[in-house]
Amino acid sequence: MSSNKVIHAIYNDDDVLMDAVHKTRAAHHHIEEVFTPFPVHGLDKAMGIAPTRLAICAFIYGCIGLTVATTMMNYIMIQDWPQDIGGKPSFAYYQNMPAFVPVMFEMTVFFAAHLMVITFYMRSRLWPFKQAENPDVRTTDDHFLMEVAVHDNEAELVKFFQETGAVEVKVIDKH
Repeated sequence: MSSNKVIHAIYNDDDVLMDAVHKTRAAHHHIEEVFTPFPVHGLDKAMGIAPTRLAICAFIYGCIGLTVATTMMNYIMIQDWPQDIGGKPSFAYYQNMPAFVPVMFEMTVFFAAHLMVITFYMRSRLWPFKQAENPDVRTTDDHFLMEVAVHDNEAELVKFFQETGAVEVKVIDKH
C-alpha cells in the first residue's frame, strides 16, 4: 500500500534550512520540494537538482530570431521593395548587412527573451488562473518549508526534522 503522507518541516532561517537540506540528503531521505519566500543561493545544488537546460533553449531561440531577422530584411529591403537610400543601392543582402546588424541583434534578443518566458511557464506548468500549490501561506513571507516523503518512518522523520532546527513539523496527507 502506497502512502501519500509527507512531512512539512518549517524553518524561519535560510541558513538553518540549507543545513537541514544537507542533513536530509546525507540521511538519504527524499526531498519532494522546498518552498521559500525568496531565492536561496545554492539550494538547487544542495537538493541535488540537475542543472537546467534552459540556456540551450535560449541559444536555439536566439538563432531562430537571427534567422527570422535575416530572412525578413532580405525579403523586405532587397527582394520585395529595394530602395536606393543615400546612394547605396540594394543589389545584394551582404552589401547592406552592416546597416542591418542592429535589427539582427534586436530580433535575436526579442525571440530569445519572449520564447524563454513561454518555455519557462510551460516547463513550470504555470498557466493563467492556475491554483497556487503553496502548502503554507507563511512561505510567501518569512518561513521556509521542506516537503519530504514519508515511507513508514513517520515518527523517525518527525524527530529527525525537529533536531535539524525546524520550528514546526507537520505530517500531511497529500491529495
